Amino acid sequence: MQPFLAFSELLQALAPGASVNVLRLEETVFQSMLGSWAHQQMSRGLSPDTIDGRDGAIRRFTDFTERYPWQWQASDVDEYSSHLRVLGRQRSTIRQLHGTLSLFCDYLISSEYDWVELCEGHFGDVPSQVCLPWNTTKHVADYEGKPSNRSMTYDEIERFFQVADSRVEVTARSGKKGALAALRDAQMFKTAYAFGLRRAELRGLDDHDLHYNSRVPKWGRFAALHVRFAKASRGGPSRRRTVLLVPHMEWWVEGMEQWMDEGRGLFGASVPALWPTERDTRVSLPYMDRRFAALRQEAGLDPALKLHCLRHSYVTHLIEHGYLDRFVQEQVGHLVASSTAIYTSVSGDFKNQILSDALRRFSTLEESG
Repeated sequence: MQPFLAFSELLQALAPGASVNVLRLEETVFQSMLGSWAHQQMSRGLSPDTIDGRDGAIRRFTDFTERYPWQWQASDVDEYSSHLRVLGRQRSTIRQLHGTLSLFCDYLISSEYDWVELCEGHFGDVPSQVCLPWNTTKHVADYEGKPSNRSMTYDEIERFFQVADSRVEVTARSGKKGALAALRDAQMFKTAYAFGLRRAELRGLDDHDLHYNSRVPKWGRFAALHVRFAKASRGGPSRRRTVLLVPHMEWWVEGMEQWMDEGRGLFGASVPALWPTERDTRVSLPYMDRRFAALRQEAGLDPALKLHCLRHSYVTHLIEHGYLDRFVQEQVGHLVASSTAIYTSVSGDFKNQILSDALRRFSTLEESG
C-alpha cells in the first residue's frame, strides 16, 4: 500500500496555522481517500488481492477522466464504459468496475465519514454517487462468461492427456531435462479434471491433503482430496471442502501412485507442495496456464479452451454419468445449485442416448396400445 495521510493526520495538516505545508493538496487528499478506504475494507476482512484490484480500478478511472472523485460526474462513467466496450472488455468486467466505483462513492459520501465536508471546505465541490441505475451494467444473466468457456468432450480430454503423457516419454528418451516436470504436469492436470478443481485449489494442494475413504479402502490415501484453498466469499477466509474420488475417475489412482512413489521425491523439495518445482517452490498459476496452453496446442484443440475448462468438464461428465446435482454441487464447492448448472453442457452423445431411450419407451407404449 502506498504511503498516505490518515484522515486524522490530513485534518491536522489542513487545519489553520498548521506547521505542515501540504503540497499538491488535491493529490494528497485523493491518496488519503484510497488509503482510508483500503483500511475500511481490511477491517471488513476483504483479501489484499481484492483491495488491490479495487484500488487499481479507481486509479485507472481517475487517470481516464483526469478528474478527482469530488469532480466526477455520471457522464464520466458513460464515457469510460464506452471506452472499455470499444477495447473489447467483457460485460462482466465492466459490471465489476461499476460495482467498485459505486462502493467507493458510497464510502466517500457516507455520513459516517467526513469526506464531503472536507472537499466542500477546501475545493468547493463534493463527491457524489456517479453510478446510477440508468448508466450501469446490470447482472441479468446467471452466467456472463465468454461463450467459448465450455466443457471439453471426452475425445478432447483423451487427446489432451495422451499428449501430456507422450511429452513425458519423448523428453525422457531424448535425454533432455524436463521429463520429471512433464510427469508432474500431466498428473497435475489429470487431478484438476478428476476432482473438478479451480487453479488456486490445485496449486495449493499439499501431500497431506491426500485422504482415505473407508467406503473404498482399495484406493488407499488416494480416495479423497482435502481442498484448503477454495474460493472465499464476502471477505471471509478460504473455504474448505473434501472432494471424494468417484468410480468413473478411478483411472487417476494409478498415475497418482506413480507420482507420489517415484516422481515427486526426485525434486528433493522441502516444501509440502504436491506439485513442487526445481527451485523448491510451488508451481505458479501463470506456469499452469502456459503449460495447459502448450499441451492444448500440441493436441490441436480449440485455442479457446482454458485450464478452467477441465472443471467445467468434470461437472458435465458427472451429470452425464448420473450423479445427483446436489452431490456434484458439494464436490465442486458451489454455494448454490445455479452455479453448478451453468457449468453443465451435456454432450451430443448423451442427448442422443436420452432421445433413444425416450423413443424406445414411446415405441413400447405404442405397441402395447
